[in-house]
Amino acid sequence: MRVNKSMVNSFLLLGFSDLPGLEGLFFSIFLSIYVLTLIGNILIIAVTLANQALHSPMYFFLRNLSCLEICCTSVIIPKMLENLLSKDKTISFVGCAFQMCGFLITGAAECFLLAAMAYDRYVAICRPLHYTLIMSSRVCFGLVAASWLAAIPVQLGQTFLVFTSYFCDSKEINHFFCDFPAVVKLVCEDTSINEKMALVEVALLGLIPFALIFISYMCIASTIFKMSSVEGRQKAFSTCSSHLIVVMLFYGSGITVYLKPKSHFHDTDKSLSLLYTVLPPLLNPLIYSLRNKEVRVALRSVFSTHP
Repeated sequence: MRVNKSMVNSFLLLGFSDLPGLEGLFFSIFLSIYVLTLIGNILIIAVTLANQALHSPMYFFLRNLSCLEICCTSVIIPKMLENLLSKDKTISFVGCAFQMCGFLITGAAECFLLAAMAYDRYVAICRPLHYTLIMSSRVCFGLVAASWLAAIPVQLGQTFLVFTSYFCDSKEINHFFCDFPAVVKLVCEDTSINEKMALVEVALLGLIPFALIFISYMCIASTIFKMSSVEGRQKAFSTCSSHLIVVMLFYGSGITVYLKPKSHFHDTDKSLSLLYTVLPPLLNPLIYSLRNKEVRVALRSVFSTHP
């Protein structure tokens, strides 16, 4: 049986309700993760802005990545925390649409931004003499703007398509936020168009940036192997290692969920969703601060002058 879409004014986010005794523990864990995520990413933004040595394209992209991570987690975690404390686990129809659209836009923008960061590393290592000319302020701003603009219209269209569909009697979303696969599972109509559009989006907004990242690193690897100096190789690789770890973390779990049709969405996908919604924003500042000497030096100078 299907319900007229005008009658659907809210959904029920099941989240971790199947583990009622652990909701207090989950609240403490996710609150800590959210606070640490905000502190870590704000610190990266502040340090790279305050330190003149970090006013290069690489750190300009890193600041924007941190802004994206803050936006992404702020779309999801506050509502999750509210639901963990409250018996009322509903989310409004508009709120669900906003959450899904916001998450999809920030996720797609991050795909393109990671590709832009890979291109920056390619130019720095493979064409060092032309780096300043190629990676001008205008080009950097253009790449960041394009990362956002490429994501917004497509994801707005996908969200509109889903939320103008007919939903079944059950309004229970078996997830901790309004993720696309979990919401589409509630649609009673033929969702083949939604699924085909999702696959096109994965190709355009996910796999194409990933292919650009892969090509960039193939060229980088080729250049590094041609270097005669071992020290030069290590230095070149160290500038890329943080970005590579972030790319593998982000893509590794996301693709496994979004390449599945709605009928194959399972509880295990909720666990996978935590890997690409909660962990990357938390770990990215840690990865860049631990593996990047310039950021470590800048952080030490901040804490040494402010005991």
